[in-house]
Amino acid sequence: MEDEEAEAVLRMVGRQIKAWREQAGLKQAELAAAIGYGEEMVSSVERARRIPRPEFLDKADEVLGAGGKLAAFKEDVERARYPKKVRDLAKLEGEAVELGAYANHHIHGLLQTQEYAQALYAMRRPAYTEDEIERNVAARMARKSVFESVPRPLLTFVQEEVTLRRPVGGRMVLRRQLEHLLDMSELRHVEIQVMPTDREDHAGMMGPFRVLKLRDGKTVGHSAGQLFERVISDPREVQLLDMRYGMIRAQALSPRESRAFIKELLGEMT
Repeated sequence: MEDEEAEAVLRMVGRQIKAWREQAGLKQAELAAAIGYGEEMVSSVERARRIPRPEFLDKADEVLGAGGKLAAFKEDVERARYPKKVRDLAKLEGEAVELGAYANHHIHGLLQTQEYAQALYAMRRPAYTEDEIERNVAARMARKSVFESVPRPLLTFVQEEVTLRRPVGGRMVLRRQLEHLLDMSELRHVEIQVMPTDREDHAGMMGPFRVLKLRDGKTVGHSAGQLFERVISDPREVQLLDMRYGMIRAQALSPRESRAFIKELLGEMT
């Protein structure tokens, strides 16, 4: 497990499932057959080595007569499914009234389609296991709830042109990703801009980052690198990032011009 909090939740759930199973007089193989899973899956869940899906908990609750006590763990387990760094970032995003993000290597996570995210995690080296890929993709898709927050936050993105041309997952995956960008750009609280490769002046050469303005009036930054990512709270550093992001937006194509640019790219792919 990546963090102690998630491990503690899964150990507790595993112990509860084992206790209810033994109280019902069932072996692991018998419970597995009754709920439609393999014996190895039941064993792994009880030992906190695998994360049970909601339907696993629902079926185990019903078969073991737990009266909703196992099913009640679904929300806690769902949170534990996501890496801690993702949970922390999602919490910040959920508190934001305004979020600005600059992405220069790939489509920003909040704008990714599921198949694009899947392809991105699949190319990671050293390679992720299938479970790790599934866990990270699910976490990334869950963060999209920020688009539905009420009141709606202002969400702005600047994408490097190269990110719109790199065929992550293949040409069809990229095509559907570009179509998704157009759909997202139609939302009134979302603005997507493109930074053309031929720009001579570029304030974002130090790499990707985001700036989040929170409901309590605070502003924080977030930066990620090869082996780290961190939240930036020092007011002087945050001010620098905020200033830099404003310059990047001014240097990029306008939202309207960016939509036209993406449509042109899609036309080139037919």
